[in-house]
Amino acid sequence: MGCSDDSSPTSDDSNKPTEQGWRLVWNDEFDGSKIDVTKWEHEHDCWGGGNGEQQCYTPKADNSFVKDGYLNIIAKQESYTGPDNNGNLVTLPYTSARLRTMNKGDWTYGRFEIRAKMPSGQGTWPAIWMLPTDYVYGGWAASGEIDIMEAVNLKAANDDPENPQLNGTPERRVHGTLHYGGSWPHNVHSGQQYYLPDGVNPADGFHTYAVEWEKDEIRWYVDGIHYATQRSNGWYSQYWDDKLGQTVIGSEDAPFNQDFHILLNLAVGGSWAGNTNDKGIDPNVFPQTMKVDFVRVYECAQNTVTGKGCATVSPDAILVDGNPGPKAQQ
Repeated sequence: MGCSDDSSPTSDDSNKPTEQGWRLVWNDEFDGSKIDVTKWEHEHDCWGGGNGEQQCYTPKADNSFVKDGYLNIIAKQESYTGPDNNGNLVTLPYTSARLRTMNKGDWTYGRFEIRAKMPSGQGTWPAIWMLPTDYVYGGWAASGEIDIMEAVNLKAANDDPENPQLNGTPERRVHGTLHYGGSWPHNVHSGQQYYLPDGVNPADGFHTYAVEWEKDEIRWYVDGIHYATQRSNGWYSQYWDDKLGQTVIGSEDAPFNQDFHILLNLAVGGSWAGNTNDKGIDPNVFPQTMKVDFVRVYECAQNTVTGKGCATVSPDAILVDGNPGPKAQQ
């Protein structure tokens, strides 16, 4: 497991393996008075990944700050002008923040835990996720994406086709997803939604969202409950190899065998949030805050190369079929 930040946790005891074998290697408890720039970088753009989102991500102090032991990411209704992905200036009606650990914390395999309280309202789209640091298999999503937790429009009217008996009740699903395959538009994705037990809404309190990522397998958790698993026979990477002069399929568990970094952001609207539940954006719900208590990264002391040997597994977790793709034809 590689990490570009060699700082160790403040307590020697905290770096010892747990009973499951996980050893803490990187963390931010947000106990200071400001965002730690040795661990986080602000993205500054009005693009948002090409999803038609309506926010500009800014480094402004009123969009993200640390206070009382929490990182606060705040989406506000206000006009802002900034660069898109082509360097052109665009103006959008909302501002928010997106922070990442790229080149400050980058890992292959491990356990990634984030305790956070989600925002609510139509048009909100909080995300805790990971992207490849070096894109060795090519552009998104050939080099992969790991979504630890996403939610849209919490507390808006539920429109879940899988559970029609819940339609009209307050939205409270979270989602764990992988993106992979070829570079856009030849990418695919697979994942699983999850309802917290006892009717709990993620916007009403703090919950711990996690993935355990090892060679050939990624597992999703909420508050220690293992609810989904995906395996390498259900994902693939297809990319152009300059040396061979042809398109090839990534070996072994590609693309999820390279360094990834963590991102935290709160988007507004876009292709997902704007097209589900009550549709569009409700300007009356803003400002909204995504509040983060801690981010912790562990490596498996049993095997730091493959990450195997520390799994926390439930027989009740759903095994997601995924998309085997061209790999299955070899």
